[in-house]
Amino acid sequence: MYKVLVTDGISDTGLKSLFDHPNFIVERQPTLPTDQLKSIIGEYEALIVRSQTKVTEDLLQHADKLKVIARAGVGVDNIDVNAATRKGIIVINAPGANTIAATEHTLAMMLSMARLIPQAHRKTADGEWDRNSFKGVELYKKTLGIIGMGKIGTEVAKRAKSFGMTILGYDPYLTDERAKKLGMTKASLDLIAQESDFITIHTPLTNDTKGLVNEEYLSKTKKGVRFINVARGGIIDENALVRAIQSGHVAGAALDVFEKEPVANPALLDNPNIIVTPHLGASTVEAQEKVAQEVSVEIIDILETQSIRNAVNMPQMTGEAQQKMQPYLLLGEQMGQLVIQLLKKAPTKIEINYFGDLIEEDTELLTRTMIKGILSHHLSDSVNLINALHLLKEQGVSYNVQKNATNKGFANYAELSIIKGPETAKIGATVLNGYGARIVKINQYRIDIRPEKYLLYIKHQDVPGMIGKVGSLLGDYQINIGTMQVGRTEVGGEAIMVLTLDKTVNSEVLRALTLINGLDVAQLLELSNVDSFYPGRFEK
Repeated sequence: MYKVLVTDGISDTGLKSLFDHPNFIVERQPTLPTDQLKSIIGEYEALIVRSQTKVTEDLLQHADKLKVIARAGVGVDNIDVNAATRKGIIVINAPGANTIAATEHTLAMMLSMARLIPQAHRKTADGEWDRNSFKGVELYKKTLGIIGMGKIGTEVAKRAKSFGMTILGYDPYLTDERAKKLGMTKASLDLIAQESDFITIHTPLTNDTKGLVNEEYLSKTKKGVRFINVARGGIIDENALVRAIQSGHVAGAALDVFEKEPVANPALLDNPNIIVTPHLGASTVEAQEKVAQEVSVEIIDILETQSIRNAVNMPQMTGEAQQKMQPYLLLGEQMGQLVIQLLKKAPTKIEINYFGDLIEEDTELLTRTMIKGILSHHLSDSVNLINALHLLKEQGVSYNVQKNATNKGFANYAELSIIKGPETAKIGATVLNGYGARIVKINQYRIDIRPEKYLLYIKHQDVPGMIGKVGSLLGDYQINIGTMQVGRTEVGGEAIMVLTLDKTVNSEVLRALTLINGLDVAQLLELSNVDSFYPGRFEK
């Protein structure tokens, strides 16, 4: 018998498969105080939560029998996934169950904004019959720009076409062929700004998308544009949006998500041209039933048959395999994160080559970590080790893995290349016994650098004094250098410099570096998983 604890308000209908299963006992304990939850969590094999319950590392210390944590929704911000991974607990979610709910809420927000429905309701309910103040606009023959063409963006496009709208779509992985099948046009972000009457956001919140719609982007938009965001708070710079609406350049906005929730910003709440809802994108009876159904079925599959579909993490490997592969798994994801930042665009092809001792190991999971690192740059936490290959196929990206017994100068060596048209980015790496992970190749240049959170990548001419100029400039900005490595293919030709830094650098510093004579590229490369996710790197 498996015991399942449900701590938040979740649909009984959605949990029916668990209630009906003879091998499962389901207990509801809503809104438990933390201390009380700690005292009972050790009795259960599975835990189902929504957003209220905080699953912390401290709580998991008391969860000795727990095998699965299920988030009846998409985001897992309230779950310490790294702590769960270290304890060997699978964390699952329901990534597709709210697609229709979020799609329909987007259309509802767009229509409400276009026809001023909330404002008209408020005035009519107050007893004032005012038909003249609420002249809206039609969607027919208007242009809709969709930023993010995943499942929700795609469904929005299909429905918006029925209104007679022209659809422009941006997504790093959107191909011309797929856009044609959807009856829309693949567009750049700038073209969407210039041509769209409505712009709707359907992209994850990542380093690239945070503040994507900012003052500069808003200045490029068509006068009278209207924005909808039912995706994630933080993608739109709220203060910049308010200023653009106050100036009359932007006609209005419909927001379901905010930089801080609950939203309390009076500039948003009091503006007559902004309509707001309290993060209702997934709040339908059907969506809540579907998320509960999805996680219930998967809990049964995991505990009864060890079948996993929507894991956000992976259970730890055990024994000798864990000892051998852990440092490579961490390094593999770092390689993926670095190579996608170097290419700066979504690839169409991935090539992975393993050399030396690695050809004797099962490298399937290592391959998945590299692909996860690549895809996470654009898809954020929607990609995990379970769905990485599926998402790769969905995005139309091919991949090829080869193994070669030659050692390339190292006992073990992996090389990851990503390709987009004529452009290629490449990372080569190894794990040195007693020294840990090392990046030993960037494109055609040989280097030796330990992966750190902040890496400054510089491309320059191999001329005397370059290292001193870079070091001096960073010193002027109070930025401390940990290590510095230089790689070149010939004396006096092109070279690269890679520095590990103690803190991040802003655009002002990067611009100042590019003003140095002979310095062509200055780019910050950032790793998100230096000290987490796969613990236990080999370090002396």
